[in-house]
Amino acid sequence: MNAEKIKVELVYALPHEQTLLKFEVPAGTRVAEAVQLSGILKKYPEIDPGKSKLGIFGKLTKPDAELRELDRIEIYRPLIADPKEVRRKRAEEGKVMKKGGGDA
Repeated sequence: MNAEKIKVELVYALPHEQTLLKFEVPAGTRVAEAVQLSGILKKYPEIDPGKSKLGIFGKLTKPDAELRELDRIEIYRPLIADPKEVRRKRAEEGKVMKKGGGDA
């Protein structure tokens, strides 16, 4: 295996706390391997590497994707609410308000 090291970052965000880790991994390291090597799972045991969606610079990626120098790995949390459902409800509320017209 190549002894060359590459620099990468890993980010994970909660509503009131963000974690950014900068570390080096051997060239040829895969995304899932870097998550393990980062130590993030010790701080946040709720992260399930097998189920969590992962990305590099905002684009979803596969756990077996090979990392490149200065890649930023992102661990995504599940959405609390479906954005389409929120927009639909907001639109319905807007229609109701327009029909009512208020006091004249």
